[in-house]
Amino acid sequence: MIASQPQRPFMPSPDADNDSRPSDLLARFRNVRSHSVGLAEGLSDADATVQSMDDASPTKWHLAHTSWFFETFLLRDHVPGYAVFNDRYAYLFNSYYEAEGDRHARPERGLLTRPSLEEILAYRAHVDAAMTEAMTGFMEPQLDLVELGLHHEQQHQELLLTDILHLFSRNPLMPVYSEKRPDIAALASSLQWLEGPTGVHSIGHAGPSFAFDCEGPRHDVLLHPNALADRPVTNGEWLTFIESGGYRDPVHWLSDGWAWVQNQHIEAPLYWNRAAGPEWSEFGLAGNHALDPSAPVKHISLYEADAYATWAGARLPTEAEWEVAAAQGLPNSGLVWEWTGSAYRPYPGFRPAAGAVGEYNGKFMSGQFVLKGGSIATSPGHMRSSYRNFFYPHQRWQFTGLRLAKDL
Repeated sequence: MIASQPQRPFMPSPDADNDSRPSDLLARFRNVRSHSVGLAEGLSDADATVQSMDDASPTKWHLAHTSWFFETFLLRDHVPGYAVFNDRYAYLFNSYYEAEGDRHARPERGLLTRPSLEEILAYRAHVDAAMTEAMTGFMEPQLDLVELGLHHEQQHQELLLTDILHLFSRNPLMPVYSEKRPDIAALASSLQWLEGPTGVHSIGHAGPSFAFDCEGPRHDVLLHPNALADRPVTNGEWLTFIESGGYRDPVHWLSDGWAWVQNQHIEAPLYWNRAAGPEWSEFGLAGNHALDPSAPVKHISLYEADAYATWAGARLPTEAEWEVAAAQGLPNSGLVWEWTGSAYRPYPGFRPAAGAVGEYNGKFMSGQFVLKGGSIATSPGHMRSSYRNFFYPHQRWQFTGLRLAKDL
């Protein structure tokens, strides 16, 4: 069942007065770009250079890649006479755009001791100055690309935080990224079930606000009787799962998940540790602290989330169940990215955009699962119920948790 709604490659958020859109976008451009630089404050050149695993990227690379995006798809392609800052940067800082040619291998990004962090910041300043001058003359198609670039950079802001957390977790000194701990209210000790909507509902992006292409087209889904928990699973509940032998009993696990647990010797969420004594601690951006039993569990894989749900006599929600419930008000969302049991696949009628930007989402619709909501690392203004985050089932260095669901 497909709703008859035309789809644009990327849905912008035009202002009521289109004449003000360039100036409003310029203000947002400055805010987003300065926020990225702010996230790198206090990091040394070494901190910003090292890569802790293939899935992560150095801070320096995130800062450069997001600048390359604006330089390539806007300044190079739409500003006559623009000269690129360094013609070698296209090879260094392209991520996965095949249409843009060869690129430096992702697992070797941490070998780029040069250019330095200082040089990358100079590159950002160069791009920012050129964008500031050019933006007032951009037409709607170029402004749409600016909008896309800003949301793209917000994605990398969250990745910058999760990647520096993983890097610091590999250091026996357990460095502190920020002394400020996230202000998360304690979740209720008693879990409540919320009966979900049933029947035919629409999901996917609708309206004039921005959305990535994979969030549409909006279409109808059929929901069977279901219920969702009123909050994510907590650390204390997860500790009970561990102590009951949850990681040692294959009956709870998908076959691939059980093989992963055995091969990787998994016994707890990613950053749980006993560095301070016999009790569990958790390493985070604010350093290593005693485990908070009332906080949402995070840094778990889909395999772990599915095993916990099975152990608890429940299941993971579907993407459609979660999105429809969230549109009607889902409490305690936005604390962690919540795994769903839905594969990341195209919606009915999806068509990728033409050109290199069409590689943004569509080509990754294989072997990954959808997460919904947002997390404490998600940039302000970057959460919406139609948002489709996606990762492979074994990945857990993001702020990933779960909310239980069940059939009624």
